[in-house]
Amino acid sequence: MEASSPISIQQTPLQDHPSEPSPKPYKKSFVTTLMEAATLRTPSFKEDTYFISHLKSSEKKALLEFRDKLSASYDSDSECSMWGIPLMSGDEKADVILLKFLRARDFRVPDALRMLDKCLSWRKEFGADSICEVDLGFKELEGVVAYMHGYDREGHPVCYNAYGVFKDKEMYERIFGDEEKLKKFLRWRVQVLERGIKLLNFKPGGVNSIIQVTDLKDMPKRELRVASNQILSLFQDNYPEMVARKIFINVPWYFSLLYSMFSPFLTQRTRSKFVISKEGNFPETLYKFIRPEDIPVQYGGLCRPSDLQNGPPKPASEFAVKGGEKVNIQIEGIEGGATITWDIVVGGWDLEYSAEFVPNAEGSYTIAVEKIRQVAPSEEAIHNSYTSREAGKMVLSVDNTASKRKKVAAYRYIVRKSTVV
Repeated sequence: MEASSPISIQQTPLQDHPSEPSPKPYKKSFVTTLMEAATLRTPSFKEDTYFISHLKSSEKKALLEFRDKLSASYDSDSECSMWGIPLMSGDEKADVILLKFLRARDFRVPDALRMLDKCLSWRKEFGADSICEVDLGFKELEGVVAYMHGYDREGHPVCYNAYGVFKDKEMYERIFGDEEKLKKFLRWRVQVLERGIKLLNFKPGGVNSIIQVTDLKDMPKRELRVASNQILSLFQDNYPEMVARKIFINVPWYFSLLYSMFSPFLTQRTRSKFVISKEGNFPETLYKFIRPEDIPVQYGGLCRPSDLQNGPPKPASEFAVKGGEKVNIQIEGIEGGATITWDIVVGGWDLEYSAEFVPNAEGSYTIAVEKIRQVAPSEEAIHNSYTSREAGKMVLSVDNTASKRKKVAAYRYIVRKSTVV
């Protein structure tokens, strides 16, 4: 027999809302039409295969030719290896890397070979193989500007990028003030990516690429143009096909407009890797690809930096709060003296939240653990705990009856019994 759902829903009938005059029909502006077209309307994504048996005959032929040309160009594996994988070994891990270079050049073997040659030279000169162990002194940027954090629903490591902190002129000058500082920052940014690549499998059917989430909020476009161009060029030239999907969040209207204008000129394969989310709509977008317990709290998830020190995150339960609904989450079976700890978040909150403990015994009073309050749109996940004096249940309530907008949400909890005998 299945357990009943802990979630109960109260709906506010539409007729209870004050009647509003019907809006007049209007003709969408050109800008509005383009922006809507750019938002989350990309072709279905299909990740590249690395099984040799799945390749076209022309692609298999190109791979064999690529192997032969490598053997003719390099004398030893030590001269031709990446991420600890000898590229002339002929094993499946080497083929995964070779296929990345071939795909980056549309399986044109001479072009792929030139790209690989330049990349090997750059890695040697840059010291890319040992950069992960170097202390570059950017502690203030770790976990803020660019950082690896968790995995998506398919197991890809996720890299978050947010350059809004450089809106502060003092911070900008401290990091990008001169050519030497910029070079040092680029080394640090490569270090972040190299750490992410260490999490990949490099095997057919495995995880062979990362996910990038880029937050465009407050990003100073003009000031970061030089740094952005150099990072983009460096990654395109030396890390082909390493990004499975690029998710842009807090996207301003002009970015959506530009993307919608240029996207028709991109290949379907390239377009399928891009996801564009308008400003303020990022929790719904991120939940499509990443579980809430793996999303940082500042992006509508449940994961705090301290959580990463305690092993794998505790899975969360996801639910949706429709417009005009009040959702009650009832956590039953709490014994006297037990402590319940919970996390709860609703994407883009802007609704009422409360928590109360309801004792089982008749005549006992309900305890307002957290009084009803309006939660701001930018507020992070709520984390709280309560120790009960008697047996009962905890009820977490989110009231969205004042809104017509559906919102994604998640919660999790743990109950620890009293150790007092």
